[in-house]
Amino acid sequence: MAESKYEELREKYPEFIYKSYSLQYREGEILISYSFEIPGLASFNPSTKISTENLKLVNGFNSETGRKIIFYLGMVEAVSYLKCACCPVMRVECGYLSEKEKSWWKKLYFGGLGEFFYRNGINADFETFLTIEAEGVKIDAKGEEINISERALVPIGGGKDSAVTAELVKKCCGDILFFTVNSQQARTDTVLAAGFGEDSIVKTQRTIDSRLLELNKQGFLNGHTPFSAIVAFLSLYCGYITGSAYIVLSNESSANESNIKGLSVNHQYSKSYEFERDFSEYVRENILEGIDYFSILRPFNELQIAKEFCSYPKYLHKFRSCNAGSKENKWCCNCPKCLFVFGILSAFTDTEELTEVFGENLFEKEEMLEDFRGLVGLSPVKPFECVGTAEEIRFALSAAIAKYRQRGKELPPLLREFEENFNTEEILKSPVLSEFNNEHGIPEKFMPAVKEMYGYVSGKSD
Repeated sequence: MAESKYEELREKYPEFIYKSYSLQYREGEILISYSFEIPGLASFNPSTKISTENLKLVNGFNSETGRKIIFYLGMVEAVSYLKCACCPVMRVECGYLSEKEKSWWKKLYFGGLGEFFYRNGINADFETFLTIEAEGVKIDAKGEEINISERALVPIGGGKDSAVTAELVKKCCGDILFFTVNSQQARTDTVLAAGFGEDSIVKTQRTIDSRLLELNKQGFLNGHTPFSAIVAFLSLYCGYITGSAYIVLSNESSANESNIKGLSVNHQYSKSYEFERDFSEYVRENILEGIDYFSILRPFNELQIAKEFCSYPKYLHKFRSCNAGSKENKWCCNCPKCLFVFGILSAFTDTEELTEVFGENLFEKEEMLEDFRGLVGLSPVKPFECVGTAEEIRFALSAAIAKYRQRGKELPPLLREFEENFNTEEILKSPVLSEFNNEHGIPEKFMPAVKEMYGYVSGKSD
């Protein structure tokens, strides 16, 4: 059914047009606007605002380099609208792309839409799913003077990972700005808990065109897109205008893993090291040099990050990682993300305190058994959320069970289910806390903090 709908929409709406983009400076903000169109269906005009009242802009917001970044940002924004009909041709009227660039964008779209294709039952083919035509005017920013200083720009999501990143970067940089896409209380609270003021946040507000939401309600194709690629280009633009030499992410090694055994379907594709490497190379070849985009947590897995996070108790009642409850700044306690975070932290924090943080003991929720089985690897499908590997959560749950046993407490239902299926004593012999992923792009300036964290989480401190 979905496959036939996919083909039907592609035949009915064969072309998607990226018509234009604009940059305007208004009092206290930069306004970025885009114009997309699917002929015969709809026009879309999404926008993003960057608050500048608290910022010193050291590079021109509307320079050749700035406009080039914004043009490319539009290429990522476009995929959210293109996917509703999966038009087979994308015609770019407002810029030029070389054949190599077109291949780069096709790779991003195809990898970033992997979950979308899978969940919609679409058997897309890389060669034929999209043709990009882009013969517009080429922006030449070569030779443009760029002001860059030893400043770090740190994207903040409000979860445990970005809290750990904030602590690591503080040890390496004296000049730090934070970056958010759409303000949420947990994001601001994380920055404040890290010891910085709200004026250190580069705040952006991204708006989705309501016409797309209407089409989704009407039954047009919908699903996950590579949002972190938007973060990449938008943070690059903000890093550029503020003269920041480093954009420091919080993506762990676990983000490289597929959600489906045997398939390349990764919910976190644009958080993967593959994308990070591709993006960095694309920026150097096509935009500018002098800004490093990297994840300081790439050497670590989720379990190690959870241990480091729990060493900073000031964040425990401030952080939030639940997408469903984000607008209300709460844990919904019904989604795989809540269950994973509760589980991974249970290795290093008492269940009673976690119950106070979340509002209930998620190990008691038998109705979450299906998600639980997916997280621990008893199901071939890992939940489509930003969650870690089965090995990581198994270790955490085994540690939590050991703590229950030591205190003579009865195991709650989900931990009983786990113990019935796994040898927890053998799992705790795993060297998972001693792992170190050497595939990363971390500059030497930040390595002392990384090595210090490794020493603590692995227990190998000198």
